Amino acid sequence: MTIPSIVNIRFAAVAALFGMLLAGSALPCAAQDYSILNYSGPDRAEKLLAEAKKEGGLTLYTSIASADMPLLKDDFEKKYGIKLTVWRGGSAQVMQRSITETEARRYQVDAIHIGAPEMEGLHREKILQPVNSAVFKNLIADAVAPHREWASTMLTVWVQTYNTSKVKKSELPKSYQDLLDPKWKGQLGIESEDADWFAAVAGNLGEAKGVKLFRDIAAANGISVRKGHTLLQNLVAAGEVPLALAQYNYVVTGIKRSGAPVDWFVIEPAIARANAVGIAAHAPHPASALLFYEYILSPDGQKILASRDYVPTNKTVASSMKNVKIQIEDPVATIDQWAKWNKIYNDTMAGK
Repeated sequence: MTIPSIVNIRFAAVAALFGMLLAGSALPCAAQDYSILNYSGPDRAEKLLAEAKKEGGLTLYTSIASADMPLLKDDFEKKYGIKLTVWRGGSAQVMQRSITETEARRYQVDAIHIGAPEMEGLHREKILQPVNSAVFKNLIADAVAPHREWASTMLTVWVQTYNTSKVKKSELPKSYQDLLDPKWKGQLGIESEDADWFAAVAGNLGEAKGVKLFRDIAAANGISVRKGHTLLQNLVAAGEVPLALAQYNYVVTGIKRSGAPVDWFVIEPAIARANAVGIAAHAPHPASALLFYEYILSPDGQKILASRDYVPTNKTVASSMKNVKIQIEDPVATIDQWAKWNKIYNDTMAGK
């Protein structure tokens, strides 16, 4: 069985565009003043808002869920009186549109918010520009990329989830090695495109040792592979898959809130994928872009994200997973090693 990968597909989809950009000459910079992005004078707040008011609005390209984005948009516009125009798509779509528009010198986007690996891809293609912000000091470790062209806004954390009618809390595995127990035969499931989670977990166990462990689990007890995290969680709720090895935290909390017999636990460290925000290298409205950039990293924006079951990156905002040890995946490694881990994951979960 071949397990397709969204991340593999989305990077492949823009590979040709990357090649064109790398082969071509550097794009000329627009006659735009971007000094506000690194300004640190005592009048910074007043200066930023005044410049943003003159610009009148900004355009954001984002993959934030359609149910969540209106909450941020309405709050931002109410707070600052700055119009926020949103174009939404998957991370791959946003990435591809940002690249193709830059290549065509159509500078429409001001701020971009997608997965951290895709943001790192945009950094490599010189689509973003560095920012300095006082809000950085309130963010978790490694939230800001070393080049300062993107900053993580929220974490999607993989947890383990189970059907509370089928599995007793006292029976839950405390380590991945516990899944070799014959009692888990026919009980385990996983989503088909979580190769980056698997890479981090296997790496923590010692790469060869970790891969062998999961191959032994698949051979001994079987792992049911399902496409789609929502589908997988529905199967957990129905009892068809009593225990799922990796699931997005917000998916579990959402269905649990509806009354389904499910709960989550963590075999630490929990692996997390970050989403991040950045400002386009040719942003036509840089002050407005920076205003939104800092808003979504500030307590105002972070509290909205936390209310939607995401894990905030601002340490001053309470998190439902504050007592969980979390390890954020490295977006650089995700890009550079994707083909390798996608194949290993496919083969391992398929029992090869």
